Order: sequence, then structure tokens, then C-alpha cells
Amino acid sequence: MAYILPKLSPSLLQAKDKLFPIVPPLSSAPNWVQTKLDPSTLPCSAAQVNRTFTSVQDKQQDRRDDFYVNLGSAVRILREDLPMAFSKDLDYSIYRDNITFKDPINTFHGIQKYKLIFWALRLHGRVLFKDIALEVARVWQLSETMILIRWNLRGVPRVPWEAEGEFQGTSRYKLDRNGKIYEHTVDNLAINFPEPLKPAAATVMDLVPGPPPSPNPTFSWGPVVEDHSSSWIELYRAVKVTLDQKDETPPRNFCPAASS
Repeated sequence: MAYILPKLSPSLLQAKDKLFPIVPPLSSAPNWVQTKLDPSTLPCSAAQVNRTFTSVQDKQQDRRDDFYVNLGSAVRILREDLPMAFSKDLDYSIYRDNITFKDPINTFHGIQKYKLIFWALRLHGRVLFKDIALEVARVWQLSETMILIRWNLRGVPRVPWEAEGEFQGTSRYKLDRNGKIYEHTVDNLAINFPEPLKPAAATVMDLVPGPPPSPNPTFSWGPVVEDHSSSWIELYRAVKVTLDQKDETPPRNFCPAASS
């Protein structure tokens, strides 16, 4: 090669320079050229796209993790709270502030109304019954965002002519994408009494027509007979009257003591 190059004519060397021009280093170029060619100043580089995509994935994963954590907390707290619903207040951290409560007759909105429901149940339950307690029979999920609880409410009325009874129902809790409960629906209601003391017609049994209770929400309340009363009906009416009042704030730390 060293032998050939000196023998090349000047015209051939000039042609080579035109075909393969010498590019000066970027540092010697004007500032405006350096800015436009600097990859760090480009509006949307591949690295930025990857970082954005990864950030979105991380946020979605964090949201899913939060959902499952809150779902687990909701199941655990419901298992612990419901059996104690007539002796102490609930843990309301698993509910949204705009929670909706539904039973076959009424619908109530807001966490204050929801707190008032359980406050009234504790108060009037102890007034009308010698002993009253709720037992959780089963907890299961129909879907990822719905918790179902089958419960039995047993009570011994204070009046001597009423028998010990058992009130059964299903609570359905719907959860939002953050794992917080935004709706509580009570359905599939039934009342059972011992056969020798079973009430006659036009009594509390008229509230629940239909076959024996099942996991499916098939029952509904019938018309309330105004000229008949029982401790179960009075409990429901007392709670309803409490909720219809303008004051929606129950007294703090009220837990009626059990009495015999």
C-alpha cells in the first residue's frame, strides 16, 4: 500500500476525499448542532419509553398488591367483627365513606348511616332480648370483588310468651378496585322457631314467604302486619326509626352491657 499511494495522481486523491469525507468531532461543531445531535436532549428516546412502560407496570402491580392486602383484611375483620356486632363496635377501616347498605325494604347511604345501623342494633338488641348473638356460618367468594357471608342470629326475647328464635340471612359485600367495601346487601332472610312454639298465621313468619333458606338470594320480605308484634319485628322497627332521625351521629364508644 505504501508503494502504491505515492504513485496515485492528485486527481485520484481528490476523488477519494469527496467519496470519504473526513467528519470533524462533535465537540468542534457549533453549540446548536451539538444540542440537536445529543441523544439526552431528544424528546422521546427508547430509554424514556422503557422507563415509562416500567413505571406504569409497577403502579399497576402496586395497585393489585394493595387490592389483595385490603381484600384479606376485609375477610379477616368481617370474621372477627360480625360475631361481636351486638357487644362492640365494628372496624370501619374496610369500608368506603360512601358505602351503601341495602335490605329487601330499605337502602341507606354513607358511613354515618352504616355506623348508626350497628349502634341501633346493639342498643335495641339488648333492650328487647335477654341474649342475642350473631354466628358466622360460612364465608366464601362468588368472584374476586364479592364476599358472601351466611349468618345466624339467635335471640332469647325478654317477654315470657315468646320463644327463642333464629334469624338467618346472607350478607353480600362488594369491593372496589382498591379492595374497599362500597356496598353491603342483606338478603335470603328466614326466621325459624322451635316447632312446639312456632307462631300462628299473620305473625313474623309472614315476613318471609318461601322455601327453607339456601345460599341463593331468593327470599324477600312480605308485608308487615301492623296489628302483630314480636321482638324481632320491634328490633327491625327500632333500627328503622333510629335511621329515619335527622341526627346521623351515634354516641361515641357506646357498647350496651349484656344483662340477664
